[in-house]
Amino acid sequence: MLKNFLIKTPDLNDKTIFITGGTGSFGNAFVEALIHNYTPKKIIVFSRDELKQYEMAQKFPPSKYDFMRYFIGDVRDYSRLEMALRGVDIVIHAAALKHVPIAEYNPYECINTNVIGAENLVRASLRNGVQQVLALSTDKAVSPINLYGASKLAAEKIFIAANNIRGSDPTVFSVVRYGNVVGSRGSVVPFFNKLLESGVKSLPITDNEMTRFWITLPQGVDFVLSNLALMQGGEIFVPKIPSMKITDLAQAMQPGIDTHEIGIRPGEKLHECMITVDEAVQTVELSDRYTILPSFIDVNSWKCGFDSTPLGKRIIYSSDNNSEWLNSDQLKKMIAA
Repeated sequence: MLKNFLIKTPDLNDKTIFITGGTGSFGNAFVEALIHNYTPKKIIVFSRDELKQYEMAQKFPPSKYDFMRYFIGDVRDYSRLEMALRGVDIVIHAAALKHVPIAEYNPYECINTNVIGAENLVRASLRNGVQQVLALSTDKAVSPINLYGASKLAAEKIFIAANNIRGSDPTVFSVVRYGNVVGSRGSVVPFFNKLLESGVKSLPITDNEMTRFWITLPQGVDFVLSNLALMQGGEIFVPKIPSMKITDLAQAMQPGIDTHEIGIRPGEKLHECMITVDEAVQTVELSDRYTILPSFIDVNSWKCGFDSTPLGKRIIYSSDNNSEWLNSDQLKKMIAA
């Protein structure tokens, strides 16, 4: 049974919801969830890829869903963001350059989108009186060794610090941080699938000891939705999700398949971490997630309507020391989901 992260449902009826990078895997799934479960005033899909917008508009046509809007734009362009955010209540920030090796070889482009884009979104949201901004981050932002992770760490800092500079403005900013999404574009599951369909006899593994956190796309959507209902400004929300060795992933996809090591790619980690030992002292634990609080919030005073307790100890939440591990059957259910 897959964990349901929707412990609290936000009130999104009659709200205008703006999704940056809205034509990606997450954006498509998030829009579908909004359409099926809420009656929003508007859903604005903001992205720079006209082909993906055209394809998404075939899936969610404005002729059928009259609240759908498709805006061409780039988070690098502040003036476009400021214009597009007029009348918006809630922003989900999913736009990013995410491919680790590509970011290593194109550092300026990565910084312009992931860091400058985050700053532009904060300024434009404050300017337009947006109510909530929830930004998507990644486990690669924790103790980063690659530029993508470092840029997402910087983005996290920008969104959290925005709560200190908003003054009397109503906008609150929070972050969700989670691991690899099973089956998302560019991830290892569709890559392995493509290789298996081509008839390979051995799958490439960067390192036989490598582990990763795993979450499904529907779980990610539910996690974001529930945190819209929990956020008060300044939190980094981290789900409790399982780990799996990449070698076990290969065997789950095709039992008995041979594997061969090819070496870790530039900027790649052996294991991923979602909470560092230093963040743990500012972390509150709930039944299905952790909430990392900034230094300006007392861990003993943060309340969300659910049982929550400060960790009160220094732990590391990483994919290799996780207490929850996926087996083959569970992985197959996640892929199917």
